[in-house]
Amino acid sequence: MSTTPYILVTNDDGVHSPGLTALYEAMKSLGHTVVVAPARDNSAVSHSLTMDRPLRVHKVRDNVYTLDGTPTDCVTIGMNKVLSKKPDLLVSGINPGPNLGDDISYSGTVSAAIEGTMYSIPSLAVSAAGEGDHDFDTTANIASRLAQMVLHHGLPENTLLNINIPSGKLADLNQLRFTRQGRRLYKDGIQETFDPWGRKYFWIGGGTVHWSGEEGTDEQAVRDGFISVTPIQLDLTNHAGLEYLKNNWQW
Repeated sequence: MSTTPYILVTNDDGVHSPGLTALYEAMKSLGHTVVVAPARDNSAVSHSLTMDRPLRVHKVRDNVYTLDGTPTDCVTIGMNKVLSKKPDLLVSGINPGPNLGDDISYSGTVSAAIEGTMYSIPSLAVSAAGEGDHDFDTTANIASRLAQMVLHHGLPENTLLNINIPSGKLADLNQLRFTRQGRRLYKDGIQETFDPWGRKYFWIGGGTVHWSGEEGTDEQAVRDGFISVTPIQLDLTNHAGLEYLKNNWQW
């Protein structure tokens, strides 16, 4: 690109997340970078917009803003009211944990990138796919390399990249696989218990993860220690299913 890239960074874990800080520093090396991120953790909010109350933007410091809303709120308000022009790139993350398989349906990290793609901005969702402590600096370094490639080559229309980077030293993460979305299912993910007054309640989370184990998927690549890059499209139409309905249903 002939001019300095203009980059929007956001996440779903909040403006003070260490993953966001590492990503912001990495993106600053590529161009003028502005952060618009939620004021608090918004994990698993999917692609929700806040429409039942007003939203307020607060400036944390130069080029860093926070919004009391969802990641999707941050992108749409950031695009229309905070940034001085349309960005050349949107990067969402770094999520502390994977966004693989069915996770992307719930992920605020991925949904922010979806919103950017809806504005025709090349967009990436970046997740640190290991467990426990995360090396966000290494993950951000890899994200920077991938962002450079997107800035140089662009992306197909209506397509974003869901990137999962496993734990490991940078020297061990030079291999990358282009993957498709797998299946990552949870068993016993709803906990049933009682409050001090004996009233039953439910807590969603935890459980045992079951993988599809299929070759060529995002989850298989990460399990093998590879960086996974999955192109995600906005069009959710099942085109094979569409042809089936046309050919087999009579109304």
